[in-house]
Amino acid sequence: MTALREIVRTCTNVHIASAALASIGGEFAERVAADASRRHLPSGVLAARMVRAFDAHARADERRSAEAATHGADQPVLAGFRHILARGLFDRPDDEAADMTPAAWAICAARDMACRE
Repeated sequence: MTALREIVRTCTNVHIASAALASIGGEFAERVAADASRRHLPSGVLAARMVRAFDAHARADERRSAEAATHGADQPVLAGFRHILARGLFDRPDDEAADMTPAAWAICAARDMACRE
């Protein structure tokens, strides 16, 4: 099973997404929590929804990028999960130049979350 499929299989669960965020910790988890708070959601719910939106709407190049983020990582699922959230919530992965255009799947996720509020 590829790491990306494992991320989707596991991190679309709110409790697992929450645990994964806690495992990542630090400033990254704080940024996700702040974004979730602005949306009046627990951070695990936001993260799980972002992974679901990625699975449903990400383009092939975005999938390849997320899969590439897992290669060589000590914890590939967490690395890919972090990559997906960074691209969806912060407009770019932490280590790439910003193009400041949100991914299309992230826009779909934001619209879906707005409709649920």
